[in-house]
Amino acid sequence: MSDTDLQQEIQNEIAQNKILVYGKGTKDMPRCGFTAETIAFFSRFGYPFEVVDVLENMPKREALSALTNWPTLPKIFIGGQFYGATDILAPMHENGELKDVLAKTFAGTPAPAPVIDLRAV
Repeated sequence: MSDTDLQQEIQNEIAQNKILVYGKGTKDMPRCGFTAETIAFFSRFGYPFEVVDVLENMPKREALSALTNWPTLPKIFIGGQFYGATDILAPMHENGELKDVLAKTFAGTPAPAPVIDLRAV
């Protein structure tokens, strides 16, 4: 795959998913703790999100690092904008900023049902 094709594939994935996580493994089978943490983080909000496994796709990982200037995985895009990883998003969640970002990103769609963590009951 050429660099241009790879860049186009990445842009299409970002455009097709309101929340997109590039990580190691899949949503059902994360292959690193940081990807698992990110999946757990987004699962509690109830909004749909996708995880693209780039663990063994070094050309795509390199293209993503060049695009984002972020060397590590996972890489999170919300509404087409790059946000880094959960170490950036967790403080945004705590101060309410993430709620606004998600509301804007999902404007015009029904609000998700609250996610209840049964472990906390």
